Amino acid sequence: MSPAARLRGLKPDWISDPRVWRTEVLGGLVVALALIPEAISFSIIAGVDPAIGLFASFTMAVTIAIVGGRRAMISAATGAVALVIAPLNREHGFGYLVAAVILAGVFQIALGALGVAKLMRFVPRSVMVGFVNSLAILIFMAQIPEMRGVPWPVYPLMAGGLALMVFFPALTTVIPAPLVSIVILTVITVAAGIAVPTVGGKGELPSSLPVPGLPDVPFTLDTLTTIAPYAFAMALVGLMESLMTAKLVDEITDTHSDKTRESIGQGIANVVTGFFGGMGGCAMIGQTMINVKVSGARTRLSTFLAGAFLMVLCIVFGPVVSDIPMAALVAVMVMVSFATFDWHSIAPKTLKRMPAGEITVMVITVVCVVATHNLAIGVVVGSITAMVVFAKRVAHLAEVTATTGPDGSSVVYRVTGELFFASSNDLVGRFDYATDPKKVVIDLSAAHIWDASSVAALDGIAAKYAQRGKTVEITGLNDPSADLHGKLTGELAAGH
Repeated sequence: MSPAARLRGLKPDWISDPRVWRTEVLGGLVVALALIPEAISFSIIAGVDPAIGLFASFTMAVTIAIVGGRRAMISAATGAVALVIAPLNREHGFGYLVAAVILAGVFQIALGALGVAKLMRFVPRSVMVGFVNSLAILIFMAQIPEMRGVPWPVYPLMAGGLALMVFFPALTTVIPAPLVSIVILTVITVAAGIAVPTVGGKGELPSSLPVPGLPDVPFTLDTLTTIAPYAFAMALVGLMESLMTAKLVDEITDTHSDKTRESIGQGIANVVTGFFGGMGGCAMIGQTMINVKVSGARTRLSTFLAGAFLMVLCIVFGPVVSDIPMAALVAVMVMVSFATFDWHSIAPKTLKRMPAGEITVMVITVVCVVATHNLAIGVVVGSITAMVVFAKRVAHLAEVTATTGPDGSSVVYRVTGELFFASSNDLVGRFDYATDPKKVVIDLSAAHIWDASSVAALDGIAAKYAQRGKTVEITGLNDPSADLHGKLTGELAAGH
């Protein structure tokens, strides 16, 4: 094979497909337009200049497009990260914030290399559904301030924008409906001279590219101890949101992504962002939904162009972008929130069939996220709740049946199910110590020992029989259970 042929084989198929190029370019443009007011708002939350959030969105998107593990996912400055680092900026200054962003990136690289992404397998579907629904609610709630205390033309403009996004795809899907909505509403407001809130009213757009440099902090142990807690919290929140978003995009696109690469990529993107004076960030679920679900983008090109277009729009077309009415962008985000919500999950037919425990987990996840405005907290609380519900459910699956021998000299207790701390606690009370014959056989061929609590329970049963001069024989252990039992039996009594 010639070198040219080998090179063609290395190129993705979409590079030569103009339809994919059109989708990716237009998707990146729509996302860039939606990023501007969001980045400015998050900058305000963090207590920094609007340009800092815009720079972070630019460097995060461009970097993650190259090093990330989930194609078409958008990473930029986010509200969750802004909330974590805002106190650091307020108490110690901007230099410490930048240093914390860089350290958070280092933490994320380390956590990614250690395999933190593998923990995603323990997030159950009910938590995932709660995560998606709470995300949709948060996206909608974030738009409410833009609907209060505004001139009356804002409302018909929003309604018109929503109508365009609902009905325009029936005419053509070549151009994303959100982009059409933004352009038409901007032309109407500018041509008619309608006075409504605009993007320019959110803050001044940057006029030049960011310049790399070191954070303005003393490089001492005291600085490290000051920024480390904030950096670690930012690393965890950023990774959790990014990995949950990646999992969501996997399901929407029916494709697999490299979560370990995504974790390390998020760290690299934050390190780069910190050295360029940005406020850091992680995956943005709202903008990702615009890119993947609304625009139909599927490659890294849309992610890269979202960041590149963001800077071009700010630096080259700043005056034009400043005239975009906020009503147009609010309409886009409202549409995204409705498209993101899993309406099937709350349908009466679904709720009737769903186990009560799973509904409880979903509701708790949603309530925690909406109450704290922190997706990470909701996922952690929801996952813990799911584990408790699961433990309670399987705790009753360990059954014990007794069969007395023909001559009455022995009894066989057959234990069926999973033995762990929840189920084994009740095991001790399932035996008739006083009236059983001298020889007791505990058959575990249909059971599995998972933890030390189960071994301790079996030791306790044997001890109770021994006190009455009776012997206990444990049979049928599978290899893992026998190995665990052999290591721990007799070693778990008080005093050891």
